[in-house]
Amino acid sequence: MTETPHLFRPFTLRGITSRNRVVISPMCQYSAHDGHLEDWHLVNLGRFAIGGAGIVFTEATAVQKGGRITHGCPGLWTDSQIIGHARVAQFALAHGAIPAVQLGHAGRKSGMQRPWFGNGPLTEADFARGDMPWTPVGPSAMPVGEGWPVPHALSEAEIAALIEDFAAAARRALAAGYKIVEVHGAHGYLIHSFLSPLSNKRTDGYGGDLAGRMRLALEVAVAVRAVWPEDLPMFFRTSAVDGDPAGWTLPDTVELAKRLKALGVDVMDCSSSGIAGSATAAGGGKRQPGFQVPYADAVRHEAGLSTMAVGLITHPQQAEDILAAGKADLIAIGREALVDPMWALHAARALGQDTDYSTWPAQSGWWLAGREKTSDVYRPE
Repeated sequence: MTETPHLFRPFTLRGITSRNRVVISPMCQYSAHDGHLEDWHLVNLGRFAIGGAGIVFTEATAVQKGGRITHGCPGLWTDSQIIGHARVAQFALAHGAIPAVQLGHAGRKSGMQRPWFGNGPLTEADFARGDMPWTPVGPSAMPVGEGWPVPHALSEAEIAALIEDFAAAARRALAAGYKIVEVHGAHGYLIHSFLSPLSNKRTDGYGGDLAGRMRLALEVAVAVRAVWPEDLPMFFRTSAVDGDPAGWTLPDTVELAKRLKALGVDVMDCSSSGIAGSATAAGGGKRQPGFQVPYADAVRHEAGLSTMAVGLITHPQQAEDILAAGKADLIAIGREALVDPMWALHAARALGQDTDYSTWPAQSGWWLAGREKTSDVYRPE
């Protein structure tokens, strides 16, 4: 009997089991209205559940209205937003996928342009479209870069309120039916900006040494874990390195991972950089296939925490090799899933796990199995 590929072995975390190791990474769509998910989100995310992924993440979801990356980003800062998320979560569950949500606050990068309008700070053209600015927040009054607005440095009282808002958003995520919650601590957004010495110049208990700079991340993790059921897993997304020797480093990430594990975090989602500029234009080294896998590998082995590898993982055999080598526990697919929403099902066929379309949804699998029996295939001259 042929051994099941690692990519298609079930993965159990606490009280849930994913049908495989394929995860759809959170990918912002910038198409929400006043923080509410729309039909676009249901169709976009639903196709990944139909496409066979084990876990499907909803995009970065703000815990405060002023924590949105753009005016088009979703939130869970008010109860009226629960129903849109519930539609997504229920559809994913009905089609065999585990619904997951990423909670975050954009911090210094909040209130920026939607990518197709420039992917930078708002301009007069954005104002004319109705996207008006608000004052971003951060650990210190340091802008992301030249031309970006100067953020308001959060007071300790404001930090305490923010932590409560993370917990409140997690409660709403649970009410919506999500089974995994992830805290967004990467890409230069608020939590990452507290972690990095490049952006955190505070002299109080939330700055200074590594312990001080990690404090917000750890307190958010404690608050979310306290309201998230014991039988449901919690992830944390990190930028494992800033890509600047004076910034956040991989040893810092390993130490953070050890602390998060002790607080009940189950998986670290290992990304990188983004402390300056837009997250999608992050630097931090040459981008090549699997360029961030070494971060997942280091955290998994040095901190003893399960990890998710992400970043230019496009081919089924590439994903299988990463898992087989023990470099990660889960594989996050992002832009490749936009190209091929059925990536997981195609991967199963490529790795010999499905030879008869039996793992495809019944509504399409029987059609495709029938097509295999015919020879009516166009062959150009």
